[in-house]
Amino acid sequence: MAAEQYVVGILVIIGLIFNTLGAISLYRFPDVYTRLHGATKCTTFGSIFMSLGVVAYAAFRMYQGGGSRFAVLIIHALIAVMVLLITNATGAHAIARAAHRSGILPKMAVVDRLAEAEERKGGVVSE
Repeated sequence: MAAEQYVVGILVIIGLIFNTLGAISLYRFPDVYTRLHGATKCTTFGSIFMSLGVVAYAAFRMYQGGGSRFAVLIIHALIAVMVLLITNATGAHAIARAAHRSGILPKMAVVDRLAEAEERKGGVVSE
């Protein structure tokens, strides 16, 4: 096996590990907030490493004389990563906000009722 295959393989395996941890976090964590955190962070990193594996593969093939089609593959993978970074965080924020507005509290969390009351009144909570 060539060195480039090892590099691509390592990147894909790292991505697979992160994506697997994200899937486990959906099952293991106790509430919607921690599940969102675990799933979005892990799947974001997992997808980044998978895309880096694609970029590395395309770069090695392009270096070997594969032509411009591998440059297009690199550009598409990088655009996909940028879109993923924006949509994954935005979607998680929207879900967490909807859960908060629905009154879903985190498990075993301390909730500062005084600060909530001050916010409703429009006052500023001093520390």
